[in-house]
Amino acid sequence: MDDLGGVNDIGEVVAADRAHVWHHLIQHKMFETVDPRVIVEGRGMRVWDARGKEHLDAVSGGVWTVNVGYGRESIANAVRDQLIRMNYFANSAGSIPGALFARRLIEKMPGMSRVYYSNSGSEANEKVYKMVRQISARHHGGRKSKILFRERDYHGTTITTLASAGQPQRAAQYGPLTPGFVQVPHCLEYRAQWDCENYGERAADAIEEVILREGPDTIAAMIAEPVSGAGGVIVPPRGYWERVQDICKRHEILLHIDEVVCGVGRTGAWFGYQHYGVKPDFVTMAKGVASGYAAISCTVTTEAIFEMFKDDAADPMSYFRDISTFGGCASGPAAALENMRIIEDENLIDNTNAMGARLIANLHALAERHAVIGDVRGKGLFCGAELVADRATKEAAEERKVQAVVADCMQQGVIIGATNRSLPGLNNTLCLSPALIATADDIDAITDAIDGALTRVFG
Repeated sequence: MDDLGGVNDIGEVVAADRAHVWHHLIQHKMFETVDPRVIVEGRGMRVWDARGKEHLDAVSGGVWTVNVGYGRESIANAVRDQLIRMNYFANSAGSIPGALFARRLIEKMPGMSRVYYSNSGSEANEKVYKMVRQISARHHGGRKSKILFRERDYHGTTITTLASAGQPQRAAQYGPLTPGFVQVPHCLEYRAQWDCENYGERAADAIEEVILREGPDTIAAMIAEPVSGAGGVIVPPRGYWERVQDICKRHEILLHIDEVVCGVGRTGAWFGYQHYGVKPDFVTMAKGVASGYAAISCTVTTEAIFEMFKDDAADPMSYFRDISTFGGCASGPAAALENMRIIEDENLIDNTNAMGARLIANLHALAERHAVIGDVRGKGLFCGAELVADRATKEAAEERKVQAVVADCMQQGVIIGATNRSLPGLNNTLCLSPALIATADDIDAITDAIDGALTRVFG
């Protein structure tokens, strides 16, 4: 660990953190007796805390964000240079990096054409909801306005994105939520809802059953993750996305793909939906767009969607009357441009596929030694292992024991994740998303740590 950035007394930092910082996703009662964790440095795949302890990060910043790893000086320099030249102007005007990154991004997304900048995944998804509702008001008399979402999927932390959360614990105690959202079944074959030959197509047909129940003329759009993240790393079964797309097209329902987690190489393609031949109307992304070096999110649309907001220039209400203040920060697209260059020049998508295959193979090997692993699934460097108390019944492992595995790995100096505060009784999947730069040694160290933790927690 290098110097502490000019801080002479790290104890002073920890004390200030304990006294004044309200952390995310943490019950703070424990900080009355123990110090909060403060991460002070990162290089490559590793981070160091205030005590100097080194950790191998298998979750890319805790929430699947730092795709190209820590300490990228070229990204920092790109951000610094842009801040000196022009740091901010409201995105009612353009910027050099904003224009150039939009062009580079669209080159990776055949069929898409327009990029709307904001600063978080939640916000990017809300922009789509607003676009969809405005399209409904202008072109369907407000009737075709409902938005479908899937159980287990997660789309953000605002009140309206929580209305589209298929995770009851995420939304609990935050109601009343925004109306007009309708839940449809998911496609997790491991916990099958139907006994059938082609589970993917059957799961898609279940969506159409909801559409017919609600009335196709009332449903405007459907949002879904191409590979579900916080709901347990769920890879869609064969035939699923092809059938979903066909259903949406037949019923004139706009398809919104949430790539906030999966996008920018995470699944072994530039975007998760590209594995399945999907042609979306909207694609949203955040996390890996700039690997956490600057705040940026993108709402990407087709030209057909864009044209709906400029069809009547004489009407003062006909355009998308929305703004994201920090969508005007030029540092975001400057960082995103350099992030994309790194992924290309270092062949990180190829590495993601190779190391993802190694990670899945290692997890299957662990499953042969540990009966507590009921299912292994993943795409690229986005993998999960669902823990069960009984393989035959698929009874979920106790959440406290799942979290004990995470804690044991942390003690070993390896940071992994697990589903939490999402699905009552089903917060039982270990989640792994190491940076796209991961080596074979990194992958083996991650699964070795899990091996030891499973032995100590479950015997």
